Amino acid sequence: MQENLVIVESPAKAKTIEKFLGKEYTVKSSFGHIRDLAKKDLGINLDGTYQPIYEIPSDKRKVVDELARLAKAAKTVWLASDEDREGEAIAWHLAEVLGLPVDRTKRIVFHEITKNAILAAIDNPRTIDMNLVNAQQARRVLDRLVGFELSPVLWKKVRPALSAGRVQSVAVRLIVEREREIIGFQSTPFYRVTAQFHTTDESKSVFRAEVPRKFTTKEEAKEFLRKCIGAEYRIESVEEKPSKRYPAPPFTTSTLQQEAARKFGMSVSQTMSVAQHLYEQGLITYMRTDSVNLSNLAIAKCKEEISSIFGDKYSNPRNYTTKSKGAQEAHEAIRPSYIERQTIEGTAAEKRLYELIWKRTVASQMVAADIDRTNINITSSTGAQFTASGETVRFDGFLRLYSESTDEEQTEQGGGILPHMSVGDTVVAEHVTATERFTIPPMRYNEALLVKRLEELGIGRPSTYAPTITTIINRGYVEKQSKESRKRAYTQITLKGDKLTEKSLSENYGTEKNRLAPTDVGMIVNDYLEAQFAPILEYHFTADVEKEFDRIAEGDITWSKMIDDFYVPFHDMVERAIGTQADKNTQARVIGTDPATGHVVRARIGRYGPMVEIEGAEGEKPRFASLKKGQLIEALTLEEALDLFALPRNLGKYGEEDLIVGIGKFGAYVRHGKTFASLDKKDDPYTITYERAAELLDAHLAQVKAANTPIKTFPENPDLVIKSGRYGAYIAYRGKNYRLPKGTKPEYLIIEDCLKIINSSKK
Repeated sequence: MQENLVIVESPAKAKTIEKFLGKEYTVKSSFGHIRDLAKKDLGINLDGTYQPIYEIPSDKRKVVDELARLAKAAKTVWLASDEDREGEAIAWHLAEVLGLPVDRTKRIVFHEITKNAILAAIDNPRTIDMNLVNAQQARRVLDRLVGFELSPVLWKKVRPALSAGRVQSVAVRLIVEREREIIGFQSTPFYRVTAQFHTTDESKSVFRAEVPRKFTTKEEAKEFLRKCIGAEYRIESVEEKPSKRYPAPPFTTSTLQQEAARKFGMSVSQTMSVAQHLYEQGLITYMRTDSVNLSNLAIAKCKEEISSIFGDKYSNPRNYTTKSKGAQEAHEAIRPSYIERQTIEGTAAEKRLYELIWKRTVASQMVAADIDRTNINITSSTGAQFTASGETVRFDGFLRLYSESTDEEQTEQGGGILPHMSVGDTVVAEHVTATERFTIPPMRYNEALLVKRLEELGIGRPSTYAPTITTIINRGYVEKQSKESRKRAYTQITLKGDKLTEKSLSENYGTEKNRLAPTDVGMIVNDYLEAQFAPILEYHFTADVEKEFDRIAEGDITWSKMIDDFYVPFHDMVERAIGTQADKNTQARVIGTDPATGHVVRARIGRYGPMVEIEGAEGEKPRFASLKKGQLIEALTLEEALDLFALPRNLGKYGEEDLIVGIGKFGAYVRHGKTFASLDKKDDPYTITYERAAELLDAHLAQVKAANTPIKTFPENPDLVIKSGRYGAYIAYRGKNYRLPKGTKPEYLIIEDCLKIINSSKK
């Protein structure tokens, strides 16, 4: 009989743990959840108890059978799934399916896969925590109820094949609201005035200062510069402030996702996947956590490491407290399992993420940086005010190892070292410049910023951020968008001596990379849900539901009562929504009138996606055109809408036929008579040239000719031909095609070979 069976979630984790336990232990993986809510019907009893109906998926039968056999043969079974609610539920499902007594089966947890942690867990087993299990069941049941009841409403009232989820719908709402802020934003120009000064001592040190107010018009800025002609400048005040900059706390799930996005451009799901690999290899602590706490051992190890690398003066042991209310995984922050290990072997992504976690952890235990901040006010003889600010790092402290990135776009500002000056000193203005600037619209969320916002609102938990974002992208409600920079002109006016010069310059602006933007479908679904299910989409309501899950986990309330309190009013809303006639006109937007025909131009979602239409005259059909990628129905202008009707474009005669470019059911094409050739992804049908269209047509005709020209024929059997196809050579015989065996050279085949291939091929 096998002495001990340890069941974990993943094979990688099993392999790592097996190294630490002796021969008496067999470690096996459940490959995640072994059962889930039944897919047929709702999978929940609606008798007031809300008991879930679970089933083992077909792809898990083999795993379950093996675990059942091993569990029966083992003297002791240890359930070692992850330490969060999801892991606790997996342990409970294993106990239920394998017939293990819940109140006696040994449950072990550890937040790092190290020998000490594993052996300590074996020495201190507990039983399955049913409060944590019930919190996970409540979330799963509630989300199934919402999805199961909301989705059919969307099919009937909006369009078929749509679906909705509780947290996902709130995430979409955030993105839609931000997009509407951007659509409604009007960029306004203003002028910023700066001056380059130098001191009057021997050093003639140069520094930059700025007028603290903005000028709304060019004339106002010019008037200010004129007043500066012949002005004298003196230092009115010098303020030097010593201050400290403190290190950021160690990583939580959310802050790791944000920093990996800022520093490496990693998506939330990429970060979690790489972190999972690091954890399973025993390199970092558990990667789903709300906690910024470090163990005493980790703090002591950081102190040793800092003193060894940088010296004692850089060490400042400290612990951080978790601000996140109801943190469900309040164990430890994400940190290296072995602080003394600075680098690891692995993929490039694993190395980068590990180094980031190592630096952040160690830096959190380093001394604050000492900064000298200097603010200087300069007054001119005409009463104009300028300010200069700068800072000097007196002692680098933790900055020697690590500095946290920020989400804010960089702006023009000071911050350099200023020369030493005293009140009353005179300075000379080398030139004063007024530069036209523009107000900036709010930034679209990227994945990490969305996680940050969800966390601020108390929506979701570490285990839900990545799946939420993946789901809303996969459903087509949100898409990742990158935008190339655009050019714009701006004016710069410079005063040098007593002469004003004005010049027009240009700059790039508006670059975006992997930002989340709603699709038209996402906006329509959001608007419908807000109209019919407003309470469910309220941010505070969704956050309150999370708190209810926390209360279940703490054993304060029963989960069936919590579900009942939610479901009864929610079901009433569903019934009302089904009985309410959806106004289809709200899904179409009237953009204006076509100047050529006087007919109405509207945009809506059609069978093949977003489109615009111009109404036809009586007895005439309307004209349709598809929207370009990145265009939104809500933001479309009349000019942009009419431009879409530029297709099909006639580029001119090519031989005796016209060369026509258009968009059809299968994408953009060039047509020549009855011949169609597809455009490449890089080709824009609205701007493609005659030469490029002709090139694509010729390439297509050459391909067709090659396909129709036999590689080999057989005079003794005219029905038998070897042809060149899209996927390689093949045999065509009496109206049927036959694939050649891999590695066959068609030009060497004789008629007997071909007949053998035909006769042996599968019917």
